[in-house]
Amino acid sequence: MASYIQRRKFLATLGGAAVAWPLAARAQATGKLPTIGFLVAGTPTSHGQWVAAFVQRLRELGWIEGRTITIEYRWAEGRSERFAEIAAELVRRKVDVIVTSATEAIVAAKQATSVIPIVFAAAGDPVGTGLVASLARPGGNVTGLSIQQTDVAAKRLELLREIVPGLRRLAILGNASGPAVVLDMREAEAAARTLGLEVITSEIRRGEDIAPAFAALKRRAEALYVVLDPLTNTTAFASIP
Repeated sequence: MASYIQRRKFLATLGGAAVAWPLAARAQATGKLPTIGFLVAGTPTSHGQWVAAFVQRLRELGWIEGRTITIEYRWAEGRSERFAEIAAELVRRKVDVIVTSATEAIVAAKQATSVIPIVFAAAGDPVGTGLVASLARPGGNVTGLSIQQTDVAAKRLELLREIVPGLRRLAILGNASGPAVVLDMREAEAAARTLGLEVITSEIRRGEDIAPAFAALKRRAEALYVVLDPLTNTTAFASIP
């Protein structure tokens, strides 16, 4: 289901949790270890296992942290306002490649540099949000995997209706500041109405918005569709009553 985008000599694969980059020549030229700037959208709790898998796969490919590469970890903790400052910091530190995920984080990295290669492990709709020109020919300095999130919104709702027989009222909750989230919410709303469901949309922008959103939805909806992004991944599920 994921669409693979390859550009020049760098490659990202979420399925194998691997990212390989031919940095040896650049390392020899600069006399330092190749450096990966790792902009992690969430927290060690929400993304720790994903980061561990990434490091393990690098090791399997011969890139050993502290020996053949250096990794600069930066945790945004689900706060989208931190993406730009972290991306700018990584550019100032002159990392050799930036690795990240989540559309807002990728956008921030792309805005920070047009030179340093950016590899994203997952993006909801990289074409629809303008990250790449096309899946076949991404162009620029950005490449990675699309999870085609909007393409499967209708299927998710079909499965939800099977799980909740007689479902009539559906709440859709998402971070309205995320470009990919907005696309997914629109697709989910259209799919829900096609299925004859009454839709209640709840938009959030900060972690502090989540608890009031849940309170407002209480007894108004029979099921909840949460659009995933760093904010909801790190905060929303802990807030569900």
